[in-house]
Amino acid sequence: MACDSEVSGFLNTLLRDFPAPLTPESPLPWKALGTALSQEEVEGELTELAMGFLGSRHAPLPLAAALTREAVSQLLQADLSEFRKLPGQEEEEENDEEEEKAPVILTDAKGLARSCFNQLWEVSDQWRKQVPVAARTPQREWVVSIHAIRNTRRRMEDRHVFLPAFNLLLGLSDPVDRAYFAVFDGHGGVDAARYAAVHVHIHAARQPKLLTDPAEALKEAFRLTDEMFLLKAKRERLQSGTTGVCVLVAGTTLHVAWLGDSQVILVRQGEVVQLMEPHRPERRDEKARIEALGGIVYFTDCWRVNGTLAVSRAIGDVFQKPYVSGEADAASWELTGSEDYLLLACDGFFDVITFPEIASLVHGHLVKQQGDGLHVAEELVAEARERGSQDNITVMVVFLRDPRELLEEGVQGPGHSQAGVRSQDLPSGLSQPKASTPQRS
Repeated sequence: MACDSEVSGFLNTLLRDFPAPLTPESPLPWKALGTALSQEEVEGELTELAMGFLGSRHAPLPLAAALTREAVSQLLQADLSEFRKLPGQEEEEENDEEEEKAPVILTDAKGLARSCFNQLWEVSDQWRKQVPVAARTPQREWVVSIHAIRNTRRRMEDRHVFLPAFNLLLGLSDPVDRAYFAVFDGHGGVDAARYAAVHVHIHAARQPKLLTDPAEALKEAFRLTDEMFLLKAKRERLQSGTTGVCVLVAGTTLHVAWLGDSQVILVRQGEVVQLMEPHRPERRDEKARIEALGGIVYFTDCWRVNGTLAVSRAIGDVFQKPYVSGEADAASWELTGSEDYLLLACDGFFDVITFPEIASLVHGHLVKQQGDGLHVAEELVAEARERGSQDNITVMVVFLRDPRELLEEGVQGPGHSQAGVRSQDLPSGLSQPKASTPQRS
């Protein structure tokens, strides 16, 4: 919770450290975005830059979200033609006919980043005199535990997103409170996972259906992100892909969308509720879809699409489209107040930890920590690693009730020997980050 003195103190410190806007010769205070952005990528990339910068300086969350939204909005409303960047001759020659008819308009990423910082500086200078109420209004307090490790892999290709100030950051003014959580598990490089972590929630917020059908808005956000990343992959010769699962808590409704085998489960009164079925090539409907397109699914060390990928849907994977689909599944559930927590994780966790074990492991941690759940993800990751997982591992536990309350009620789950999983709630038709980021926001 940010008090007025904390907000004004942050703004005074920021403007003391940066007494004037950046000049064309000034170094950027954040890592460059690369060389070029498409116009559709600008909002997401600049939002990510500004939030990362303010977060690194420990800005109060409502202030960081409001500052970012105001600065990015003002920049997007300005004339950005000065940042337009024509594609190079080589890129033009390699465009296919469709792209030649509708060329992607690229903008100078470095110039936009500099302008974004200066806009952020201008807003901070204005707000130092009078901070808007929204920038100092407390947000709902979420207890969220996040832990991510590279493990034995050469690179960390997972990314995760935690946006408790979803409305404030994305300029939504209706009365429905929203929070967004996501895990993306990259393969063949980190580019696709990072891209999805930056853009999926932006696309979701811009969908008119967000207000009437949030699950459909999340599906469309995945589709648009995949479409945009494929264009980027062709421009920059990227071959990576990513699975992903995202959750939007909107008021008293839970909305879930996913691609591939990153998963989310809900624990309610100690019982694991299966919310989704991952997209794997061996699933009957997925195998039939792939083969109908002319692809093949066969077993090497596991079932793979065309002998390569062990997932049948993902963002990216430009050379495996359309066999590896970019179309997400989504579903919604009403929350009753009896739900304990959500657990989002990549396959590096779920490949070695079964659903029935999760509630018992979490309960055991809460007992040891006397109801403090901020480090439960760290213990779950350690357990997965001890059981032999060699993959990147990311776990996010989102408590829907105070973990101390769960401990007091003695909610501990069914134990390791019982099934303890409900699957009747499955949707119809379905058969580098920080090493540790416990958060209370």
